[in-house]
Amino acid sequence: MSSWRRRLVTAMGDELGRARGEARFLAERTATEAEAERDRSERAITDASRKQAQLKGIHEKMLATLEARKAAAVQDGHEAAMAAARRAAPAAAGAKWSEWQVESGLDRGAAPMLRVGDLVGSESMSLPLGPSLPPHPPTTATAVMSAAASTGRAPVESGDDPGASGKFRIRSGAAVASADVSSVAGGYDNSAPSVTTISLPALVPLLDRSHLRIDSDAAQALPGLLLRSVGAVPAGLVRLHVYDPEHLGGSLSAFAALGKAGLLSFVGPSGLRETLDSLVETVRRVNAEVLAGEHASLAELAAATGRRPEPWRVLVLLNADLAAWPAHDQAQLARLRRTGVAAGVHLVVVGDDTAGPADLPRLTATSYTGLPGARLRLDGPPPLSTITAAAKAIAEKHSAGREPARLVDLLPQRLWAASSATGLYAAIGETAAGDVARLALGDNPPHALVGGPSGSGKTNLLYAWIAGLASNYSPGELELYLLDFKEGVSFARFASGRRDPTWLPHVRLVGVNINDDREFGLALLRHLKEELRRRAEAAKAHEATKLEELRAADPEGHWPRIVAVVDEFQVLLEARDAVTDEAVQLLEDLARRGRSQGIHLVLASQDIAGIEALWGRPSLVAQFTLRVALPKARRVLAENNHAADTVARFHAVVNDESGHSNANKIVAVPNAGHADAWEPLQKRLWEARPTGNEPPALFDGDHVPELTAAAPPPETALLGQTIDVASRGAELALHRAPGRNLAVLGTRGTEAADILAAAALTAARGQRIGVDICCLEPDAASSALALASALETEGAEVDWHDGLDEVCKDWDRRCDGTLRLNLVYAVDAGSARLDAAGTAALRAMLIDGPERHLHTLGWWRSVPRLREDLGGFSARFDAVDAWLALDVQGPELAPLSPASGGPAWYPRERRGLYFDRARHRAPQVVIPYMTTARLPRPEAVLDLP
Repeated sequence: MSSWRRRLVTAMGDELGRARGEARFLAERTATEAEAERDRSERAITDASRKQAQLKGIHEKMLATLEARKAAAVQDGHEAAMAAARRAAPAAAGAKWSEWQVESGLDRGAAPMLRVGDLVGSESMSLPLGPSLPPHPPTTATAVMSAAASTGRAPVESGDDPGASGKFRIRSGAAVASADVSSVAGGYDNSAPSVTTISLPALVPLLDRSHLRIDSDAAQALPGLLLRSVGAVPAGLVRLHVYDPEHLGGSLSAFAALGKAGLLSFVGPSGLRETLDSLVETVRRVNAEVLAGEHASLAELAAATGRRPEPWRVLVLLNADLAAWPAHDQAQLARLRRTGVAAGVHLVVVGDDTAGPADLPRLTATSYTGLPGARLRLDGPPPLSTITAAAKAIAEKHSAGREPARLVDLLPQRLWAASSATGLYAAIGETAAGDVARLALGDNPPHALVGGPSGSGKTNLLYAWIAGLASNYSPGELELYLLDFKEGVSFARFASGRRDPTWLPHVRLVGVNINDDREFGLALLRHLKEELRRRAEAAKAHEATKLEELRAADPEGHWPRIVAVVDEFQVLLEARDAVTDEAVQLLEDLARRGRSQGIHLVLASQDIAGIEALWGRPSLVAQFTLRVALPKARRVLAENNHAADTVARFHAVVNDESGHSNANKIVAVPNAGHADAWEPLQKRLWEARPTGNEPPALFDGDHVPELTAAAPPPETALLGQTIDVASRGAELALHRAPGRNLAVLGTRGTEAADILAAAALTAARGQRIGVDICCLEPDAASSALALASALETEGAEVDWHDGLDEVCKDWDRRCDGTLRLNLVYAVDAGSARLDAAGTAALRAMLIDGPERHLHTLGWWRSVPRLREDLGGFSARFDAVDAWLALDVQGPELAPLSPASGGPAWYPRERRGLYFDRARHRAPQVVIPYMTTARLPRPEAVLDLP
């Protein structure tokens, strides 16, 4: 083979070898890639299968969630309908008979709807399943029916939205329950049920809304409808008139108890015309006098004021055969049908009489024209025992009187917005028309007289009056002085106490339990007279004739109006003594001149004697032109005005024309005395008090004052607390003058010891004194020892004497020019044992000692024994300028008294009659201080265990 052939074969072999190698390489690479592609395909198929399963699960969950939301939306619609029904027919108006009881659900606005049964088919409703959710759940007949039944009005304002989960709207008597749909995010909610189990009540409108016609096949609904009407509103606000010519009222005889209270009348055939005429006249009166063009209906008036001035009147016509009625009666019935609803007069026509009004809403055994398309299942009639018991309860509550408005509803929203320059005005209750009733004090009327027997609400009325005044006027515009002569603490709540530290900022003085302290009432009148004098002088200086002009001329001055309330004031006037005489003079002066200076009196009494105490003083009574008489009050109004004899409980007769009957106003008074009503108001007023407002002075006749810590003027001792507005101390001046001694008279040893201790301790404050103590009464020894220790603590020089002779002997040697006191307990116990020299020394010490600054403060247990120690029957009492009598009768004090026959003094516990010849024109009553807290315990003085 030629070389070139060999070279060709070799080259081709090499080429074929390379080709085979490349082919093997390509095949191997292709196989590898195919394997990888197969793996990728398998993975893609696996992923697709997994995603398909996930999408299927998501789809199923979405369907379940959407279905649950559909169920929840319908559930919300049902619940919204139930909520609307409960609002429209609360309490007794919508309760089943198994749960029913008399309970008023009346609020502002129209009366509640009335349940007559259930809506058929509302107990359970299955929801269809499907892959899609419409924009709104399907409107169901039950939703439409419950909405129409639960409100009876269209449209409903946004404020009536029953809840946030569902929206409930009413348009032209139809309802739509809707729920907003949101996208799925953050999980799925599958907790809502797919079936609702709510039974919707069938409610019909009557009171304030409509008349009603009931077919014979639905007559069983009438007793329940009437019972729910009278039981769902305050007792007495529904009056039933039943015309039943066939059974003469027998079909509704279980309601008979209402008739005794004037809430039900059965009308016979002969009384029909009179009844129709009366109801038509009622409609005319309500339109002319109550609505008076300001409101379209009683429901609108009630919504505006919160109170209903007129009752509902329901005329029930049972099988009345309207076609046979005379033309006059049919015309009156037509007038009631057209105009009655707005005036609260309603017709309920029962029977199949085709001649009756065809346009009335109609109730049958299975339907109501106000619920088109709905099927009803009527409730059975209530048990007769339920009707009878409810009728009795309603009648009793109505006979007890209408419950008045709440105190908080009568008070202004903004405190202290009024000026008292021209007078004082305060809301105290409501009139029969529902208007707010106010009492006025100013130029006319200037003063008020309040009367009512125990339990009639007199104190409650005073609380309501004070609440109105304190809410309208600031403490700078009004000041109150409150006294209660009863054995009680009616006014104590206005002062700061241990349980309640707040006080009424307007009150400057409170007196309680002062039935035995007539002098405190006299002190108040004196204080007011002094204020009257001050104002009169200021008015003269500014050429003003009354308070309004004075305030304008002196705007920087403090000239608030003053109201003094004196409860049971007759106690102040019941005795024929100096207290009564002065009290009458002060009352007449204040009543006559206080008008122009802004000082007003409110006198209250529960006893006819209180009124008669004034009745014999026509000039005084004439000033009290404002009269307030509580039930059964006597002689508060004019002689021929007997309105208080018939006024109901919780009410009062207000008359601002001196009690003449043509000015009577009957006012319902709120419960103002209860703590729940008063305490929140007082706290609110107290928190708003101006800076510097101090708590009022409190005088409690049952409280014994502690010895004051204040130091009296130099050379002065305090014996007790005077009964006056300022609660000052009863002072005994211990200056160098003949007779500056004190005789404590009586057998009450504890009080006598307190008087001597108070005098010594207060005289020792702030000055150096010497004290000689002689205790001749064993029961007072512990008090005397404790006093000696307390005086030494005060820095006094104390000498103890065992006998009276020691005190009298060489008395002048103890006189060194400094104030020195002889404290002798039971002087008469030692004077009887003195010899002639000792007796002479005692008398010389009493007569001459004060000029040497030695003053004897002695306790004698009777006036005759004091007289004996001073020289016998013919003795003069110049040696004792001051005396303080405890349990000593007034006639026994005749030798010591400036008045012939002795003072009109009747001893009482923890009270003394104090007279200082050098300072007093007449004796004054004082309360001995309690000194126990200022004295150490006897065992501590004697170092006993």
